[in-house]
Amino acid sequence: MSNERPKFPLKLDALESKKNLKTSTSVGKKSIVQNSNTTSSLGKPAASIFQSPTGVGLDSAAVREHLIRKLAEQGIEDEVVLGAMLNVERHKFVDTALVNQAYEDTSLPIGLGQTISKPNVVARMIELLRRGKNLSINGKLGRVLEIGTGCGYQAAVLSLVSREVYSIERLKGLFDKAKENLRPFRIPNLHLIFGDGMLGYEQGAPYSAIISAAGGEDVPQAWLNQLAVGGRIVAPVVMQNKTQVLVVIDKNEEGFTKTYFEPVHFVPLKSGIN
Repeated sequence: MSNERPKFPLKLDALESKKNLKTSTSVGKKSIVQNSNTTSSLGKPAASIFQSPTGVGLDSAAVREHLIRKLAEQGIEDEVVLGAMLNVERHKFVDTALVNQAYEDTSLPIGLGQTISKPNVVARMIELLRRGKNLSINGKLGRVLEIGTGCGYQAAVLSLVSREVYSIERLKGLFDKAKENLRPFRIPNLHLIFGDGMLGYEQGAPYSAIISAAGGEDVPQAWLNQLAVGGRIVAPVVMQNKTQVLVVIDKNEEGFTKTYFEPVHFVPLKSGIN
């Protein structure tokens, strides 16, 4: 992980996409090229680095295309998100015994009581991130903080739609697993951190977007402090009736606005490292 902090404006460009893109079975077939001015221990140019050259079995694009069609039918509309999901091979982030379920729209265990989120939930949360006023002029998110690396799958997807990603994991066993899963791809704009996600990662702040894979009763103040003006947080929160829902928090000159969305089910947000 590079210790050098790239420059980043405190205020983000207030640019939003002005058209709704419709998806089809050909969604995401065009190359998704990463622009990054940083390098890390994971690092080589990306584009289609996630895809196996063999193209057979689970490495076949047809398997992923079936999942993408299903996500589009379920209401995911962002073509950039669908394209990123198409490019990242989910079966390379799950245990060998579960690879045959990798392209089903279901969460799967990854060890230590944690799971890899359903593809629909991953796509939905990243789509919500991209609906804010936080897109750069090239249509990408700027610097993103992911709370809860897990097996590394969502971090890989985020790397294709963001200029730079910092992903923090509090469980050493999962941190090591994510490093192992991601190392073959050598993603230049992805930085993995072992630490307490509730504290965020101040060294990389401010962030254009923060996304969490764990839910607590409220969003930690550290995340709000580290979010840039114009930035957006998407995270699960626990309501008074003990159910979890997605919350979107936008930061503006006057403060914060919160919008609540559909029920979800994530592991609890915890402090400390283990």
